[in-house]
Amino acid sequence: MKSLHDRVIVKIDLQKKNFHTFSNGQQIRLERGWNNLNKRETQPVNAIVIWGQNIPEGSEILAHHNSVHPVNECFNFKSLSGELFASSEKVFSLPIAMCYLYKHNDKWLPLKGYATALRVFKTYEGRLSGIAPKLLKDTLYITSGKDKGYIFNTVRASDYQIIFQDINGQEGNVIRCRHFEDEENDREELIAKNYYLTDKLNDGKVWIGLTSTDAKPLVSCMAT
Repeated sequence: MKSLHDRVIVKIDLQKKNFHTFSNGQQIRLERGWNNLNKRETQPVNAIVIWGQNIPEGSEILAHHNSVHPVNECFNFKSLSGELFASSEKVFSLPIAMCYLYKHNDKWLPLKGYATALRVFKTYEGRLSGIAPKLLKDTLYITSGKDKGYIFNTVRASDYQIIFQDINGQEGNVIRCRHFEDEENDREELIAKNYYLTDKLNDGKVWIGLTSTDAKPLVSCMAT
């Protein structure tokens, strides 16, 4: 099978996200979707490339949580059989714009038009202890590409958090934003490089992370 222009043909296991593997190798099933209406958390996003736009065959990618909609599913590409009908693996033809990251040497790297990032938090500087840092809205610390290591101001709602099945069989999280290096694009989401906050980050006055509970100074993040 080969896809049309700007599309990627992938294979997605619809049940892959419904399992959790402990550090001892024991695996349990997680029933998602019954009491959680947030499809970003419940829908599968891990996909294996069958044929794609400059993406090697067999590569694992992370796609949009709505990519498994029937409008993208490929039907009648094989002779119908009970085994095919019962399988949890389905084939989809996805727009390239719905494909965000690919795995390389066990690390998730952004595809063209995207960057990975962490949220930015301002630390509490008062006398009380145990006060969580405060999220700085529309602000991201870039962790990939030429702009890695800098904090940017962004358009609203640009920090799309992907929840996926990581290589250890446990839930993984990564933030992606739209970013087009060295070219102009109407969908660019980084609007200004913030040197002031970047200096504050280097001084330990600003922290980075996914949430206020796991946010850390830059030195701690680099150590891990």
